[in-house]
Amino acid sequence: MTDSQTTRKSEPLPAAENGRRVLIKGQQTKAAIIDAALGLASQIGLEGLSIGAVAEVTGMSKSGVFAHFGSREELQISVIRQYHDRFESEVFYAAMQKPRGAPRLQALFDNWMVQTSAEIDSGCIYISGAVEFDDRSGPVRDALASSVATWQTALRRAVELAQVEGQLSRASDAHQIAFEIHGLILALHYEARFLRNPSAADRARQGFQHILTRYAGTGTPPLPAPASSAKSSKLAAVPKARRKPAQD
Repeated sequence: MTDSQTTRKSEPLPAAENGRRVLIKGQQTKAAIIDAALGLASQIGLEGLSIGAVAEVTGMSKSGVFAHFGSREELQISVIRQYHDRFESEVFYAAMQKPRGAPRLQALFDNWMVQTSAEIDSGCIYISGAVEFDDRSGPVRDALASSVATWQTALRRAVELAQVEGQLSRASDAHQIAFEIHGLILALHYEARFLRNPSAADRARQGFQHILTRYAGTGTPPLPAPASSAKSSKLAAVPKARRKPAQD
């Protein structure tokens, strides 16, 4: 093979490298748009999210944002997926480091409490989204419901493992226990965000310990209630004013 032939065969490589760089840059831009859209959705809700509103907060053109998603619906679904990924990482996977059973269930609840505390000033996509889409059908509602169902399944599984370990009664209904734990978070969000009750976090923690005690099994006794942290004070914060979304 001659040098000229080698050179000719090597010529496409720079173009391929440029293509990869363009792809990576496009992915980074899309990730930045989703991140900004998630922050906006936490303030104005998924329903208020629009291509125009996201273009405004990112400083991009509407056509530039549209090119990455193709529709407002796909933008909303991307935000739901991003929120789920973050929730899963901060609440679920962090708790997996704990031994299965009551310690892991306690960690899941504690992490969930921290997540809820951080969202009092903004809002929870799962909760606000349920209010917006509970009477609708379509891909956005399906994506939201699927994310919530995935989390509820993980929570119920943690309850079932605590039953296997003998720390919760095996005769009890795991669905009911998970339902009651979920109810504590919903009550916490309502009391803290809407009623601005500063004792909401402590009451939620007490409620969780009552659940562990009421459904206690024959194994290890329920864990002691964790001391209130500085994060609890954030639960009494006044929610930020909602911004009016830009129109597409």
